[in-house]
Amino acid sequence: MSANLRAIRRSYEGFRTRDVEALLSAMHPDVEWVHPDGMAKYGLGGTKHGHAGIKEFLAHVPTVLGGMRLEPREFIEQGDRIVVFGTREVTSRRGTTVTLDFVHSWTMRDGRATRMEDIFDTVAFHELIES
Repeated sequence: MSANLRAIRRSYEGFRTRDVEALLSAMHPDVEWVHPDGMAKYGLGGTKHGHAGIKEFLAHVPTVLGGMRLEPREFIEQGDRIVVFGTREVTSRRGTTVTLDFVHSWTMRDGRATRMEDIFDTVAFHELIES
């Protein structure tokens, strides 16, 4: 397994255990953390910069959602890019839980992520948040 893939797997493990420092250990200090602009209505869209931006984003998520669990299922590595296909179990603040697909596109440099783009169905996410 490559150093890049080990770093990304470590990041998902950090997310699973709610260990923000483990999650960030795979990230370059000036990483770009990108979510669909369609989530801006909830303060979850756009690009966050650096570890501080990610921490701020993660601190905001519980004000919008009741919980989230990621299940990465397939990792594809090509050069400095890792693409992850998976599902996320998302719970609304009212307790409704749905499973939604995601694609994460990671760009790596020297064993750390310089960019992570989260791609998912924003309409389904809106419906969950508003349910």
